Amino acid sequence: MADQHTPKSKAQLDEEFSELYRAHLRDVYSYAYYRVGNHHDAEDLTEQTFLQAYRHFERAQRESAGRPLRPWLIRIAHNLAANLYRDRSRKPASPIEDSTPLADPHTTEELVEEREELSRILNGVEELPDDRREALIMRFALGMDNREIARALGRSDGATKVLIHRAIKQLEGIVNEGASDD
Repeated sequence: MADQHTPKSKAQLDEEFSELYRAHLRDVYSYAYYRVGNHHDAEDLTEQTFLQAYRHFERAQRESAGRPLRPWLIRIAHNLAANLYRDRSRKPASPIEDSTPLADPHTTEELVEEREELSRILNGVEELPDDRREALIMRFALGMDNREIARALGRSDGATKVLIHRAIKQLEGIVNEGASDD
């Protein structure tokens, strides 16, 4: 491990960045996909995230004081996605057809019911305010804990806990309302 005052070699930085890339590529892509709703834009967003991360990697390592860099990567993706939305419409398209088919469907009726419920949930997530939608994506799609989400969103742990709780309650209300409309 290099002394904090001794600059790391480019080869060492590149190797450490490669490890970061391999460790978090799936999480960044998953976040991007849930955020933008299609594979093409998610791939672009993921690429842009890692390009920006590479430019600031050495500084991020110094400033992280040994903490994991996943929240930092997700924050970069979050900011890039926000920029993308400024240039486009506010609502991402999230076609249900892109979802992975069930490996072992039981009956057609059960499959239709599950697909309808998934559709209500995805549509409900789209209706949430940006901060609530993002917190739920980070929590349930990426499996990030509250502390990581707080760092990624630039909030306190307590505010993040409240944000996730309110997002879940609001989503439950949206989904239940959609179910009663059927």
